[in-house]
Amino acid sequence: MSYCKGCRPRNKKCAFLKKRCDRLMYGQVEYCHECADFPCEKLEHLDKGYRAKYRMSMIENLKFIKGNGVKRFLAEQEERWKCPECGGVICCHNGICFDCGIGRLKSKKALYRWED
Repeated sequence: MSYCKGCRPRNKKCAFLKKRCDRLMYGQVEYCHECADFPCEKLEHLDKGYRAKYRMSMIENLKFIKGNGVKRFLAEQEERWKCPECGGVICCHNGICFDCGIGRLKSKKALYRWED
């Protein structure tokens, strides 16, 4: 999954969770926050790792979407993850821009880790 810009921008469902959740897999819910079990144990486990490793929370994102809508969420995320150098998209997995930082990304040993 090299240099992935995400599932939704590619008109896909969440590749990670849909394999582990029948409700997502079979289209019973479009977003996890629509589920009566939100946040489920699987999502909480994934969220814990993303908060620790990637500086973002899927659960907080889904709560924001539920309360404010996808359009506002995407506008805020576009600003949050906008590269200050070129205006491209910064990867949440490593903090590197997909456009101007691709050379740096290819030379990293741990592609999906932030450099602190």
